[in-house]
Amino acid sequence: MAKIVAIVTVHKERIDGGAPIFIEPDMDKRETTAFLLEKILDASAHDLKNGTIILVNHRHE
Repeated sequence: MAKIVAIVTVHKERIDGGAPIFIEPDMDKRETTAFLLEKILDASAHDLKNGTIILVNHRHE
């Protein structure tokens, strides 16, 4: 089963925990942070098209 390992968003009021949350001031910074975390965490970034990107580990451990 996949696991959400991080959340990057511009909407802090819409997020309620469950994984590390990175709040960015605008969409460009959100994207930059998400893609850096994607490489660091060896995860896949998925844009939810609502101002939030989730990073998911698809490995089965």
